[in-house]
Amino acid sequence: MVSMEDGCGENQARFNKYACACAMVASMISIIFGYDTGVMSGAMIFIKEDLKINDTQVEVLAGILNLCALLGSLAAGRTSDYIGRRYTIVLASIIFLLGAVLMGYGPSYAILMIGRCVAGIGVGFALMIAPVYSAEISSPSSRGFLTSLPELCISLGILLGYLSNYFFGKLTLKLGWRMMLGIAAIPSLALAFGIVKMPESPRWLVMQGRLGDAKKILLQVSNNKEEAEARFRDIKTAAGIDENCLEDIVKLPSKNGGEGVWTELLVRPSPSVRWILMAAIGIHFFEHATGIEAVVLYGPRIFKTAGITSKDKLLLATVGVGLTKATFILIATLFLDKFGRRRLLLTSTGGMVLALTVLGFSLTMVEHSEERLVWALSLSIVATYTYVAFFSIGLGPITWVYSSEIFPLKLRAQGASIGVAVNRFMNAVVSMSFISIYKAITIGGSFFMFAGISVLAWGFFYFFLPETKGKSLEEMEVLFSKNPRPRNVGIETQHRSNV
Repeated sequence: MVSMEDGCGENQARFNKYACACAMVASMISIIFGYDTGVMSGAMIFIKEDLKINDTQVEVLAGILNLCALLGSLAAGRTSDYIGRRYTIVLASIIFLLGAVLMGYGPSYAILMIGRCVAGIGVGFALMIAPVYSAEISSPSSRGFLTSLPELCISLGILLGYLSNYFFGKLTLKLGWRMMLGIAAIPSLALAFGIVKMPESPRWLVMQGRLGDAKKILLQVSNNKEEAEARFRDIKTAAGIDENCLEDIVKLPSKNGGEGVWTELLVRPSPSVRWILMAAIGIHFFEHATGIEAVVLYGPRIFKTAGITSKDKLLLATVGVGLTKATFILIATLFLDKFGRRRLLLTSTGGMVLALTVLGFSLTMVEHSEERLVWALSLSIVATYTYVAFFSIGLGPITWVYSSEIFPLKLRAQGASIGVAVNRFMNAVVSMSFISIYKAITIGGSFFMFAGISVLAWGFFYFFLPETKGKSLEEMEVLFSKNPRPRNVGIETQHRSNV
């Protein structure tokens, strides 16, 4: 059997380009989601003026996408177990297409909301399926890189949304924001056709008893034949199939269906599954509870409070947020498999605590001054970019990598869907309440609050999230069966991989 050390060493130089291409195509759907998120931050300025809506309606418009995404993510887990990972991505693309057309048409607030809700369901499907597909198609040596591609694509989409705000904002009021929202239909249509040419997840094929098809795909996406054989044996064992079985098609017991999965996840979970579920829910909760959506969605309001008044300058400053996010997530994808998830996660969260504290201080100084404070304005911009950079180098991409790789095979799709549902719920809470919160405790106070939550997040990650770098997906349940104080887990992982 191929050891994980081989996967991380010699085979790293023989990086499988086909697996990378598959993960990249699957991750393209995340660009569309990122675009929908980023473009709304600037579009809301024009929508509010054109449709004459109030701040409460703006909050609902911003957050409703995530409430609908919560429903979409819960449906996506079961859907992907029935129709496969690949066709679930096709379905998500079609849903995005319908949502974009409705939003681009948008003759009224009601139609705009319907389009936003439809797009939100597509978001839920996309956020669940892209990381799961990427994790299941990739080798242990490159899984961190490939599974972080969806988050990188989200950031690229957010940046494209900000750029769309800037350029389409120069059109007439009625046409500009409709072009911003409607243009997302084009890549949705292209992806729906392109994804059909991708292979299905070999792990899903094994769960359907299609062993011959799964082995063919594993030979394509593995670094060599020995690794493919090793992965194939591990997957068969995880699915409850004799690893020496040579049949191309086998019949699996029906207990692998949806009801049994929910029972094992929520009703009678084993200690390791309970810990895995807690880890997945926790990391998804803290990704948004620490305030990233407040910056991504309400960046123009933050910069306006800091002292920037021109619409063009507000949108340009927000483009800077998108550039920072995309750049540092790209850096993270290159280091995830080298430094591991845990080290980057703790560094990221610690940096976020400092940046949020500085941002809260600088905005508080601006709010309590009667004159324009140039130093506080500059410090606010630097602190915002620093916060986004630290988030993007760790917590942002690792949330999706970690939660998509830790669940056992038959629980993975629906386990990941629970994590995404928590993620979207917290995103909705922040996006729909941020304006009300900062009006109640000041905008500076709201970022002090996010800094405090980030301290709690650091503690949770330190005590409950073991290192998963270099472990195969089939070894995760064993890893989470150990004592949940993962201080030396990196050394232990290396030792186990040489056995």
